[in-house]
Amino acid sequence: MFSRSLHKPLSFNKSFFLFGPRGVGKTQWLKSQLPHALYFDLLKAKWRNLFLADPGQLAELIPEGFTDWIILDEVQKSPRVLDEVHRLIETYHYKFILTGSSARKLKRQKVNLLAGRARTYYLYPLTASELGDAFDVKQYLSVGGLPEAYLSEDADEFLQSYISTYLYEEIMQESLARNLESFARFLQSASLFQGAVLNISAVARDCAVRQKTVASYFSILNDLLMSVHLPAFTRRAKRRLIQHDKFYLFDVGVYRAVRPRGLLDSTEEIDGPALETVFLQHLSALNEYYSLGYALSYWRTSDGKEVDFVLYGDKGFLAFEVKRTSTIQSSDVRGLKAFKADYPEAKCYLIYSGIEKIHKNDMTFLPLTYALKNLLQIIS
Repeated sequence: MFSRSLHKPLSFNKSFFLFGPRGVGKTQWLKSQLPHALYFDLLKAKWRNLFLADPGQLAELIPEGFTDWIILDEVQKSPRVLDEVHRLIETYHYKFILTGSSARKLKRQKVNLLAGRARTYYLYPLTASELGDAFDVKQYLSVGGLPEAYLSEDADEFLQSYISTYLYEEIMQESLARNLESFARFLQSASLFQGAVLNISAVARDCAVRQKTVASYFSILNDLLMSVHLPAFTRRAKRRLIQHDKFYLFDVGVYRAVRPRGLLDSTEEIDGPALETVFLQHLSALNEYYSLGYALSYWRTSDGKEVDFVLYGDKGFLAFEVKRTSTIQSSDVRGLKAFKADYPEAKCYLIYSGIEKIHKNDMTFLPLTYALKNLLQIIS
């Protein structure tokens, strides 16, 4: 069991939501931290059907005088139970942890989100610092940060099972997509745009699905916390900029498992977005776990100059470009140079596959492994 970096929720000793894609380790983390909690797994029909039929049964299952945590796992499976949770918090001051793999799904169903009485936190795939000595950058780039994938002797088999079990079954159970074959084609097409500016019409053409349907499929991925839409950084713009979001599947292992491969696919086409995905996973997790408050975005000019990630907030202003190369060429820093010219206040970093830490022309070049292991210190 790896030590997770998410500590803040338990320190407040108050009810909270914990969201994250299926398989990131929410249940394992909670059971390791709270072995004496009262636990209800709503993925199990026994509890899901009970609370769907009569949410008031929850009160009957809590022992008299109970003061420890009460966990409702995958609460979106029985959203009406949240009314009863609200009542029990108000009446008896019970402490609930409500996990789910769809935050927006609950909001769209207009269920009771406890009127601000419960904070919301997120758990992400494992990070380099959480893996510690077990972290291997090549392995992580290959299988991603889902705990079971990283620890598996057959990660490819697990990831294919993850897609069919956790994604397709979830979609079928919730009737989120009428045509599963169309969704499967969409998912493969979407993976071709990993790390690219989102173009819904291009995805629709590629998978031969109507544009309106493809837009709804992207919404499903968001609802299931399976994707990230990275907005463009346009503050105080001095150039003509691209302003559409960039698209990422949430985990590099899932991305590799979904993305089709053929004779015409180059290594660069797959590994470049994979590197970006790994770095985004770490940025997102650390920003959440340590409440850094950064707005994450990217920057791209209409003539093709680009910075992969921009972090902007009270704690700083940073720009990161991520490259596969082990030797740095002038073309690798073209985007950073343009960004630095427009925003001299920003600290600019190039993350690359070399072994040396270099500071040159007001930019810092960091090896990927070093950057991932020390990212919290870099961005704090």
